[in-house]
Amino acid sequence: MDASMWIAKTGLDAQQKRMSVISNNLANVSTNGFKRDRALFEDLLYHNVRQAGGQTSANEQAPTGMMLGTGTRVVGTEKLYAQGNLISTQNALDLAVSGEGFFQVLQPDGTIAYTRDGSFKVSATGQIVTVNGALLQPALVLPPNAESLTIGADGTVSVALFGGGQQALGNIQLARFLNPAGLQPLGGNLAKPTVASGPAQVVQPGLNGAGKLVQGALEASNVNVVEEMVNMIETQRAYEVNSKAISAADGMLRFLNNNL
Repeated sequence: MDASMWIAKTGLDAQQKRMSVISNNLANVSTNGFKRDRALFEDLLYHNVRQAGGQTSANEQAPTGMMLGTGTRVVGTEKLYAQGNLISTQNALDLAVSGEGFFQVLQPDGTIAYTRDGSFKVSATGQIVTVNGALLQPALVLPPNAESLTIGADGTVSVALFGGGQQALGNIQLARFLNPAGLQPLGGNLAKPTVASGPAQVVQPGLNGAGKLVQGALEASNVNVVEEMVNMIETQRAYEVNSKAISAADGMLRFLNNNL
């Protein structure tokens, strides 16, 4: 069969995967702390018909070779950890990270997961938890007589008590990674470290490259809808061109069959 059909087929597969990435970005445009993905392409192996620099005669060499490509594929996806817009909510339990860093939450299996979503709640026992009930780490427990909560840019947590007085509860710490793009998304706005991301470096907000905390705000998704729509149109056109390449190759084969 004509190799051009198979080459165009790889283009269709790759563009379909890219469309899935774009669709996921658009679907999460309202997800707190979501970071957009992009598809990474690479060309496939080449069929070496004639080697560049090969001898064409006793005293002459080919200045260029003849390499026939075999198509493309999506080799990976990469999360882009650009800062999302900070949206004011006036909710004392809403936190945003202005800069680098992740909140740490305790998973049911005892491991730590990481998130940029700072929409925290208070459990029935006074513990600060995520929307899904996972405990913020280090654990913080509000006393029953707490009247208001204050969280500083450096992670210092304190409460005002009924009847007067202040009580310090502890500090919120952030985790940084040498390569955050290497984190593995888990769903639920969570991610876990991998060998590619490197181990977590737990630091105080505002120090050692970590961002500062902003109380009463949430970080929005960093998805740019206009940019994703442009990428979608580009992907659609590339898909159409590859499908037309298959149709053209089919027409060429049909012409040969009808004239042999």
